[in-house]
Amino acid sequence: MTVTAVQIAQVRRMVAEPLMTTYTDVLLTSIISKYPITDELGTFPYYWTQVLGVPTKTTDPQWVETYDMNAAAAEIWFEKAAALAAQYDFAADGGNYHRSQGYTQAISQAQYYKSKATIRTIHLVKSPHEIGSSNINSGSYIGNLPEDRSFGGDDVMFIDF
Repeated sequence: MTVTAVQIAQVRRMVAEPLMTTYTDVLLTSIISKYPITDELGTFPYYWTQVLGVPTKTTDPQWVETYDMNAAAAEIWFEKAAALAAQYDFAADGGNYHRSQGYTQAISQAQYYKSKATIRTIHLVKSPHEIGSSNINSGSYIGNLPEDRSFGGDDVMFIDF
């Protein structure tokens, strides 16, 4: 997966890090590449296969490289907040010093970008499938009905997946 120079520059602006002293391009590339998302054509970045029972993550060659810049920026702001967490307020020589404001601002920015991050979902697949199930439908699971609904007797509902 390749992160472009434009994406790196965008994240630099989002996290107020114009210089490469703290966050190098290599470091930003590694952070950005942790957040691949579905491209504009709806193609997922990778798919899972099983070879001899071992799940294998395979990159989809049809996927147009697309990353969640907001999630990457949030991670960096949380990291910056962690570096400022030890800062404390104090008063000396008639002045009040509020060094904790840096931490508060970093957390605020992290939460802002996290709230703008792309929604992520996963598709769960039950594995292995149950063999010899005594249910009416072999691919069904028994679930309890809500307690406020009474159909009389021992009611169950079957959910097909």
